[in-house]
Amino acid sequence: MNNEIQRFDFRGASLRTLTDEAGEPWFVAKDVCDILELGTEHLRRDLDEDEVTEATNLPNWQVGSNGGRVPLIISEPGLYKLVMRSRKPEAKEFQRWVTHEVLPQIRKTGGYIPTTDVDDDMTILAKAVMIGKRTMEQQQRKITEQQTRIDELQPKASAWDNFVDIPDVLSVGNSAKLLSNLGRPIGRKTLFSWLEHNGWVFRENGHWSARQNRIDAGHLVMVPPKTHGTHRDGTTFSFAPTVKITRKGLGLIARRMSEATLQLEYTKAGA
Repeated sequence: MNNEIQRFDFRGASLRTLTDEAGEPWFVAKDVCDILELGTEHLRRDLDEDEVTEATNLPNWQVGSNGGRVPLIISEPGLYKLVMRSRKPEAKEFQRWVTHEVLPQIRKTGGYIPTTDVDDDMTILAKAVMIGKRTMEQQQRKITEQQTRIDELQPKASAWDNFVDIPDVLSVGNSAKLLSNLGRPIGRKTLFSWLEHNGWVFRENGHWSARQNRIDAGHLVMVPPKTHGTHRDGTTFSFAPTVKITRKGLGLIARRMSEATLQLEYTKAGA
């Protein structure tokens, strides 16, 4: 639980909030109940266990000002339950204020600019600058973390193009091993599935075949077998040709896979 308390003002009444490790807001129960004209003695009975708890790490001065008792705090769903119990005409206005002003500001900027009639323009500006600075610092940390992760992944992406000292044509199994050695763990069966899903190969009569457009592009070849089989009656038969991946094809596969990995990691970093 973040013990930094933010104070908001609703019609002259104070509403104190803080956020947990997940960034979810919690509200000092007494403030909410005072605004809604509700008692606090039955909060644990009226709310679910995960909607009310003790703010055990609020600053000592806050505990002291509460008669030595640890204040209760309620979650956002808990606050809505209390709003529905309140008979005060302003209850709906209070809920709208929380949902349309307080919560969006907390989640988007990390702060809210509470002002009073006695605040002059310079005071309001100073508060805005303070919150703006905090927001910029948070965004900069996020950008730095994203760039660090991208920098870590980029060498792997570049490595996909460096296919040197390998045969011009590789089996799918050996191609999978090479991709795995370059940091993209994948097995023969999974690579075949990738090739099929991306329209490189198809299965016919129990055998894999390369699609003609990939053969024409120089990405795949169909290699005839060097040996033949023998029937029980002594006659011979030819084995089906084998799909193999060219150096050019392997480079393209590796780039496609690295692009997908980079996109996935970048999406995770920005979430």
